[in-house]
Amino acid sequence: MSDKSHAESGDSEVFDVERLRELVELMKEHDLSEVDLRQSSNRIRVRRGQEPGLVMPSLPAVSNPAVTAGETAAAAPPADDDATFITSPMVGTFYTSPKPDAPPFVKVGDHVDPDTIVCMVEAMKMFNEIPAGVSGKIASVVAKNEEPVDVGKQLFKVIPG
Repeated sequence: MSDKSHAESGDSEVFDVERLRELVELMKEHDLSEVDLRQSSNRIRVRRGQEPGLVMPSLPAVSNPAVTAGETAAAAPPADDDATFITSPMVGTFYTSPKPDAPPFVKVGDHVDPDTIVCMVEAMKMFNEIPAGVSGKIASVVAKNEEPVDVGKQLFKVIPG
């Protein structure tokens, strides 16, 4: 069948299975990853393989000889090998306070017990108070207020004690 006869035979011919097979074979033969054809209001787009993604090159580590060992140690936060995290038990929106104009449930430096309410997670219009579940001092607030969270998302870093 010639190209002219394909065009004259109507719109339904564009989606002919045999024609699609021919396109796939041409893609394989010429190592093409995508073919996008348009004819009047019809369009055929065929892709092979996975959707191409954005690839970010890794940057090499750069050392700064002007920084002394003492300055490096002071700039880096101390390692908290015994630190633990309070994580989200559900998918929802993380809130640090019960109301927008209210103070946060806890802040860095506060001591918490397992029953201390540390935040709220809104899920399906229900506001769920989240207890710490551990005892210790809040070292940092990992999640941002009003950000979406998933199950297991780290919310607070806690130093036991």
